[in-house]
Amino acid sequence: MPIHRKGQKDDPGNYRPVSLTSVPGKVMEQIILSTIAQCMNDTQVIRPSQQGFMRGRSCLTNLISFYDKVTRLVDEGKAVDVVYLDFSKAFDTVSHSILLEKLDAHGLMGVLSAGLKTGWRAGPRECW
Repeated sequence: MPIHRKGQKDDPGNYRPVSLTSVPGKVMEQIILSTIAQCMNDTQVIRPSQQGFMRGRSCLTNLISFYDKVTRLVDEGKAVDVVYLDFSKAFDTVSHSILLEKLDAHGLMGVLSAGLKTGWRAGPRECW
């Protein structure tokens, strides 16, 4: 069922699809999440400067970190350039097959990804 996000209601790009996930699907999501999180912690894939989607870090901690760094550089007399990018719609167009291939290439999913490609993916297309 499409949910209206923002803007004009007659523009299909202003809606996002929503599908109901079964309890086994939710359990599988938690298993996948913990597997990926553990692997990323073990291999230190995510840098300490990563703020988004990290427990205990947010837009506010990102802003404080950014402000602190810019202030320090300006105090040292160094030039500072800032570029703002809006990726709000970028993830609506991510190819899930490419995403799964990249997870495999980095060794994050292993046998679990093979199960996802064959079994779970056979479910509702809205999820993928």
